[in-house]
Amino acid sequence: MQADLGDLQAFLAVARAGGFREAARAAGASASGLSEAVRRLETRLGVRLLHRTTRSVAPTEAGARLLERLGPALGEVAAAMDVVNGFRDRPAGTLRLNVPVSAARLVLPRIVPPFLSAFPEIRLEVIAEDSFVDVLAAGCDAGIRYDERLEQDMIAVPIGPRLQRFATAASPAYLHRHGRPAHPRDLLGHACLRSRFSSGAMPVWEFERDGEVVRVDPAGPLLVNAGAATDLAVEAAIAGTGVVALFEDWLRPHLDSGALEPVLEPWWPCFSGPFLYYPGRRLVPAPLRAFIDFVRASAAGSDSPSRSAAHSFSTDAS
Repeated sequence: MQADLGDLQAFLAVARAGGFREAARAAGASASGLSEAVRRLETRLGVRLLHRTTRSVAPTEAGARLLERLGPALGEVAAAMDVVNGFRDRPAGTLRLNVPVSAARLVLPRIVPPFLSAFPEIRLEVIAEDSFVDVLAAGCDAGIRYDERLEQDMIAVPIGPRLQRFATAASPAYLHRHGRPAHPRDLLGHACLRSRFSSGAMPVWEFERDGEVVRVDPAGPLLVNAGAATDLAVEAAIAGTGVVALFEDWLRPHLDSGALEPVLEPWWPCFSGPFLYYPGRRLVPAPLRAFIDFVRASAAGSDSPSRSAAHSFSTDAS
């Protein structure tokens, strides 16, 4: 029994988005058109694929089974079609990345503008969130995460700084009023500005010096969503509300300006930088291949990453 590819894509979009209007906004289509496509597919298959209510749309058991197999299959179809880009002078198409907010702020600004300049026919979509998602199920080609959160069946490519530090800082006014901590455990007596992931987990603050690791779980007057509201915690720290813990690169402009001062700097822990990761499938979409080559060329310290990456793409595609 044959089904129209467009109808299958419409079902996939609606099921992932959890609604016709949401899917229409994401796909730039009409909700009525998507509804008609799903209804046509259900009629052709002879089964109901989606439960529809006034508040939500959810897959039926048959729809869930189809969704489970359809996502990877359509991904392979898209990759197979995209291989035609290998016969073009320059790769074209859409590249979707799922990244943590920290990477969108600290890693991608140095990479995205020159990449888009080198490959003007590629359209880049960046979804920034701090929850760990299945990139394929989310409709993305690749993601950025740290090594401890990488899935084993993914291919990982280093991106951005290879060594980072987690810093703690406070305003001069706060430190003048409350004193300067001399040991991580002193933070238990300070007002600390904490963050919580979308999963509900609130990570403890970890410090390390001369092989000694200290973990503390301090309290404080402000709790924010990691990533989405992190800037609020930073601004609160600058205003003298308390001590903030964050990527050193995120705090660096305020440390350099004097708005914040380092706290317990000898204890700041180091960790390895992030990775670009993607499924280990045979056909890599041309926009993703171009991005991978660009990132590798940049990491290699090329004098002209754009020319090097463009040459690498041309070589791989030929």
